[in-house]
Amino acid sequence: MDEPVTRRVVCPGSFDPITNGHLDIIGRASTLFDEVVVAVGVNAGKSGNLFSIDERIDLVQRVTADYGNVRVEPIDGLLVDFCARHGIRAIMRGLRAVSDYEYELQMSHMNHRLSGVETLFVAANPLYSYLSSSLLKEVASLGGDVAGLVPDLVLSALDERLAERRAKSA
Repeated sequence: MDEPVTRRVVCPGSFDPITNGHLDIIGRASTLFDEVVVAVGVNAGKSGNLFSIDERIDLVQRVTADYGNVRVEPIDGLLVDFCARHGIRAIMRGLRAVSDYEYELQMSHMNHRLSGVETLFVAANPLYSYLSSSLLKEVASLGGDVAGLVPDLVLSALDERLAERRAKSA
């Protein structure tokens, strides 16, 4: 008798920090797949990370701990190579706006060309359709209230990190 196939999907990102929008996509993926691998980018092509890779992995692990089928891994290099190493055939990406679609479609075509991996697009929850980690960090650094946009433990870590940075620059 054949062994059952484990259907895995990857949700990649920098997660600096993870937002409720990210969690919405991860949670939805967890209902559709046997295993969700959250791939936290070591070098996500973004300069000025607020949190180190270890801190981001820890935060993501803590806020996804209630999902029984989510694991968190660092990723450095091509996403398709990561997928091949982990037996992953699908990438799940949330789309907030048309501009996301244009960029993600190009990435999807390239990833499929390189390895045959499929990309699944999921419309962002309207509650978070404007939300990005970059915007969240900018608003928080200028004293704006971002409560409700990130899990409480991420909000605490964000407040603490921004306070450290303000203390260093004072």
